[in-house]
Amino acid sequence: MRKLALWLVLAFGVVPLSACQEMRETPAQGTVRLVDWSADTIENFVRLPQLKEFAGYIPSARGLLIVASSIKAGFLFGAEGGSGVLIAKRPDGSWGYPAFYTLGAASFGLQAGVQDVETVLVIRNDGALKSMLRHQGKLGADIGVTGGFYGAGMEASTTTNLRVDVLAFTNAKVGAFAGASLEGAALVRRRDLNEAFYGAGATPEAIVLEGRFRNPKADKLRSVLDRFR
Repeated sequence: MRKLALWLVLAFGVVPLSACQEMRETPAQGTVRLVDWSADTIENFVRLPQLKEFAGYIPSARGLLIVASSIKAGFLFGAEGGSGVLIAKRPDGSWGYPAFYTLGAASFGLQAGVQDVETVLVIRNDGALKSMLRHQGKLGADIGVTGGFYGAGMEASTTTNLRVDVLAFTNAKVGAFAGASLEGAALVRRRDLNEAFYGAGATPEAIVLEGRFRNPKADKLRSVLDRFR
């Protein structure tokens, strides 16, 4: 099951970038598009009345994983995946530069449909951020972080759990999907995208924790996040 889930992450995670490639964009141009989409997702979540609690978590967040577009599809067996960015706060409270990841999941159950979903994971403490940067695999079993979920139309009670490391906010942009929520979500580092955006040797830790890589094309996203203090 673990190998299957990771395969699905890789298979579905290239959806946004493959669309860019179809438009004859270079990988570097595709990463810029992902970063811009991430800024748009934050602004969209803030406007949505169904996710009115979202903005209140940004000032105290240690970091965010933003997946602006992931495709969820299935009939009995379901899968979801999309590429996005992981960004964290600096010691002075400003936001740093993003690293690229793919987030995906597989689940079984009574479910049917196709949906385009935007997701933001609010990382609430330093330990969870470091675990996500240094490890890849399932969020619970392999990375060792606990999560709560909040989506448009879902109960908000999970967001009051102060013990969870990560809160997942979701919004369906297109389509309809009925059934169980995602299980076994896995996080995979995207070396190809990180190096396309920053250059050779750009690892998530070097980008996010050490601040050794910068790209002004991420300033729009950083500016949007810096509004929440």
